[in-house]
Amino acid sequence: MKRGRWLLSVLLLLLSGLALTACAKQDEAQGPASEAVVTVYKTATCGCCGKWAEHLQAAGFEVREVNLSPGALMQVKQKYGVPQQLYSCHTAVVGDYVIEGHVPAQEVQRLLEEGPAVKGIGVPGMPLGSPGMETLDGTVQPYTVFSFEPGGSLQPFAQYP
Repeated sequence: MKRGRWLLSVLLLLLSGLALTACAKQDEAQGPASEAVVTVYKTATCGCCGKWAEHLQAAGFEVREVNLSPGALMQVKQKYGVPQQLYSCHTAVVGDYVIEGHVPAQEVQRLLEEGPAVKGIGVPGMPLGSPGMETLDGTVQPYTVFSFEPGGSLQPFAQYP
């Protein structure tokens, strides 16, 4: 009787381990966006920042919005080493990366998948047609997503449209 219970316990333990492994593999298959929590630092009155956060959520990211005063937002940009040439209306952090401005979700996902040795990526200003800056007439201004390094050097990461 004791041996039967022992075997049953071992069998249940093995099955539990297999189930946990299957769940972990399913989570991995969903990709970086489903695992990534993006913290967006913005002011409470910026509507396009909220629209950008919604764009990320629609792409599968978990988004946490933090409303700050303009001065505190500037301190966040400085803390995370965002080059002044890239300044926009919001700054986000995901994993070890900084995202500045209206970067398309697919570029954030690409950044997380490829894992380049950069500090982050950003879109300077607020180009019309970028995520969160859509217009009623569909106008899209050409813009570049730049990668940046801790020293502040910029490199093109993606071009739109």
